[in-house]
Amino acid sequence: MRLIPRSARRYAALAGVALLFAGLEAQEIAPTTGISLPVLGQVAPRAAKEITSSPWSIGAETIDRDFTVYANFKKHLGPLGAKGVRLQAGWAKCEKVKGVYSWDWLDAIVNDAVAQGVLPWIEFNYGNTIYPGGGDTGLGGGFPSSPEALAAWDKWCRALVERYKDRVSEWEVWNEPDINHAGTAPVGAYVDLYIRTATMVREVQPKGRLWALALAGNIDYADKFLAGMKAKGKLDLIDEITFHGYPRNPDDTTPVDKLRAVIAKHGGTMSIRQGETGAPSKFQENFALSKITFTETTHAKWDIRRLLAHRAKDVPMNLFTLSDMHYTQASNQGGADGVLRMNYKGLLGTNPDQTVSHVKPAYYAAQTVFAIFDDSLARMPDYASASTALRALTLSGYRRATDGAQVVAFWFADAPPADANGVSLADLTLKAGRFSDPVLVDVRTSTVYALPKGSWSQSTSGTVFRALPVYDSPMLIAERAVLRITSATR
Repeated sequence: MRLIPRSARRYAALAGVALLFAGLEAQEIAPTTGISLPVLGQVAPRAAKEITSSPWSIGAETIDRDFTVYANFKKHLGPLGAKGVRLQAGWAKCEKVKGVYSWDWLDAIVNDAVAQGVLPWIEFNYGNTIYPGGGDTGLGGGFPSSPEALAAWDKWCRALVERYKDRVSEWEVWNEPDINHAGTAPVGAYVDLYIRTATMVREVQPKGRLWALALAGNIDYADKFLAGMKAKGKLDLIDEITFHGYPRNPDDTTPVDKLRAVIAKHGGTMSIRQGETGAPSKFQENFALSKITFTETTHAKWDIRRLLAHRAKDVPMNLFTLSDMHYTQASNQGGADGVLRMNYKGLLGTNPDQTVSHVKPAYYAAQTVFAIFDDSLARMPDYASASTALRALTLSGYRRATDGAQVVAFWFADAPPADANGVSLADLTLKAGRFSDPVLVDVRTSTVYALPKGSWSQSTSGTVFRALPVYDSPMLIAERAVLRITSATR
């Protein structure tokens, strides 16, 4: 059962969400201190099946190399509320004997995810060493290059789309080719690999969507890729460009502007999507954001700030990732020497046997974001505000199309987030604010607070909120009608 913060136990009601949390073990969520507002309850989670559409996806990567085990964490997928899940198909896992495909492992994942209301998007990824010139099987390696290997790649990719086209309609080609450790993944080769793969998808599934690059961060690589695609008259094969990133400051979305500029330079019409980003929940020696002190509290803060920073730029996002990963196979990041290297970016902690040990606070924090920020909310551009806070605020506003109900997200832009959770108080003026029954939400703890009548005022010039609690984790001012709140009784 989900553990509720000590300061919140008197009001938390689990009646409406008990089924979602049945059988889950969780870590204690550190309370937020310094808030004296009346507590109304908690934001009720929404399972993926309850959400029509949203910009959110959750990572289930690396199953193709057995760094995670889907069967161990699948019960946590649907209740999270993300509408998409990123999967790496793994040519080398599917075809271990030439011409013979093993689909059982991927069938089980795709079918279960779809049954839970989560739509898989599948990446054609990595090479296969059973073929001479078959490319490398891990991150930063080379593409298939020999005629035999390329013909086998084509055959496997086609078989993959044919098998899942009734359940999957979004396809990503390769993972982070710009890392290119061995110099065996040059841009020109990626252009050729992308075109041959994307052309096949359009033949088999004309309405399928094609995602390019899964860029690790090299904008110049993206620039040259688009130039190469344009030169061949194939820009129309790209529906979206996916990119990755792990900055110390979760609010940093600089690549968004850079990629949009590069796309405009080449006359492209494709959109962009954050395909992989997330923080660890503890200090780790390897992988992105390594050698930095993180806790399960700062992990939660970083992840939800990252989600909402992308939402503020209308960029769909895949949160990396659902389960902690055990890197034990040969790759550039771990395993060739037989040493286990843990990547603690999962919303779920794991045991040595890769089973789930506990649900981290970040799971519930992300669940709250997914429950509220579905596609029914649209961002309000240039949402003007003023604050008496002595530290920089990040703020964005949203409106529900059906009734105009607003939600405003705000937090201190400190980076990286701190482990302490004490609030400061500040007045906040929202010039486009229009509220009739606003409440305050602490996203990290899912707690909903009442805003007494004397604490805010509405006029034709906007809404003024007085003595609002603020810290380096997202708070929301939300029209109460937008939320589902659990009962205030336990």
